[in-house]
Amino acid sequence: MLAKEEEYWWMNSSRHLGASGVRVSWEMFKEVFFKKYFPADVRSKKEIEFLELKRGSMYVVEYAAKFEELYRFCPYINAKGVKASKYIKFESGLRP
Repeated sequence: MLAKEEEYWWMNSSRHLGASGVRVSWEMFKEVFFKKYFPADVRSKKEIEFLELKRGSMYVVEYAAKFEELYRFCPYINAKGVKASKYIKFESGLRP
């Protein structure tokens, strides 16, 4: 559910996208939404935060929650068919 400004933006954007006869998919919506409300530099910072994530003094459950929050910003780990990379990254952030 979108808030007021975002709802108006989406109504306008979806009409523009739909005018060319394109069916708006979830992936297309996310791409357009992120370009508008979540700029590339912010996504890059989140990706770096993910790549540098270590458990440190966090409880494992806190580390797992932070990992899940941030891994979506790392497109090559979040892609289909690369679950092994996700597991490797998770384990590498744990303490011995």
